Parts: sequence; structure tokens; C-alpha cells
Amino acid sequence: MNILQIIARGIIKKSFNLSVWTIEQFHDTQVYEQKKRELLNLPEGTLGQDIAKCLEENKLRLVPNYESHDLKHVLLDFKMTPVDEIRMQAFMLGNGNYSVPSIMIFIFGFMLLPDLWKTFYFDFKNGSKSKPIKTWTIEDYAHCQTLTLREYVMNYSKSESQKEFDMKTILKISSYLAVILGTFGMIFCLPFLFSANMLDLVGAGFPFVGGAIIASGGLISLSNLTKYQTKLQLEIEQKIECNLNVISTKP
Repeated sequence: MNILQIIARGIIKKSFNLSVWTIEQFHDTQVYEQKKRELLNLPEGTLGQDIAKCLEENKLRLVPNYESHDLKHVLLDFKMTPVDEIRMQAFMLGNGNYSVPSIMIFIFGFMLLPDLWKTFYFDFKNGSKSKPIKTWTIEDYAHCQTLTLREYVMNYSKSESQKEFDMKTILKISSYLAVILGTFGMIFCLPFLFSANMLDLVGAGFPFVGGAIIASGGLISLSNLTKYQTKLQLEIEQKIECNLNVISTKP
């Protein structure tokens, strides 16, 4: 590892530490310390206890409002290091997590770690083939066995996963484009609507209405997609809940 790679990793680590410290200033950390102690008391091998142990070993604590972040680290077996943090974000982007923090963290690491671009690509591909977990929370899965959950996520049906990933991506991109292009068309036509020239009013009026319809269609599509994804996720989770609960109680 050369000096530039060492510096890049140091920058990422300090940036993350600063971000966590900033978040903690606006929350009561004692609540999350208590939550970590409760997780530590769960049965051996459960996801909750493994999360607490991981935090203890790395001298960390649950980040307020980002507890699921630690869940993903342990579940996906990514270490609490700068490199594995970016790798996990690459995995989660492939897994369908398009949140602003996830995208920003990945871009930040992607620019600073060009020596790992190939690794990030494979992590992204692995994420696209795995069970979507962006909505998973500690409360829902703390009592389940970590190895059982990990096997379930990683051995998710490739054809089913790929189809779901592709469809969601296409629909989301199309919807966002509709909103962006429709809004741009409305903004472009807006000044002409205040013109005293009738030709300008007519010429800009119809495109303005068209842009509004396109943008509205995109927003409706995004809303329906979100509802569908939530419903689909609940149906899938309900199918496996009983089996996971039974397995999690086994010694």
C-alpha cells in the first residue's frame, strides 16, 4: 500500500468519525448505550448479540437513527474499516438502496480509492443478486440467527432478484426522468406565460400543461412504486418470518 492509499483511507476514517460525532451531538447517546447492552444479552449467535459484540470490539456504539447501518455491517460480514464501509455501500447500491447518504458515501470513497474500483464493481454485482435488505431493522431481526439470515440473503434466487432489481431500476429512472423533464419544461415555458403577445401565451401554454402532466405522472409513478415495493416486501417477510423465528430459537 503506497502513501496515497494510506492517506485516502485516513481521510475516509476521519470523515466518518466526524460525521458520527456530529450526529451524536443532537441525540441522547445513553439511550443507544442501553440498547446495545440489551442486544448483548441476547442468545449466542443471534444478529442482535453479534452487532453488540462487533461494536464492543471496535469500541463503537450505535449511531442514532442509523442502527440498521450496523446491522448491515454484521449481516453482510463487512468489517468496521474505511475500505469495507465503501464496499458495503457499493453492495447496498446494487441491492437497491438509493438513499442520498449511501450514494454520497460511495462517491466519496470511489474517488479516493481508485485501486479498489474492481472490488467495488463485484460488490455491486453481489448486491444486485442478493435479497433486498434496505428496509431491515434491528428490532425485526435481532433475535434471528446471523448465519441463517446471511445464508438466506446471499442465496437469494438470482433470476427473481435480477428481475426485481432491473424492473425497479427501470421504473425509478423513468419516473425521475419524467419529473425532471416535466419540471424543466414548465420552468422553461413559465416566463412566456407573462408575455403580452398572444402567440407566446398559446405557444408556451400547451407545453407548460404538458410538462405539468409529465411531471405529475412521474410523481404518481414513484408513489405507486413505493407502495408496491412496501407491499411486496411485507409479503415476502411474512412468508419467511415463521421459519426464521423457529430457527432463531434453536440452540
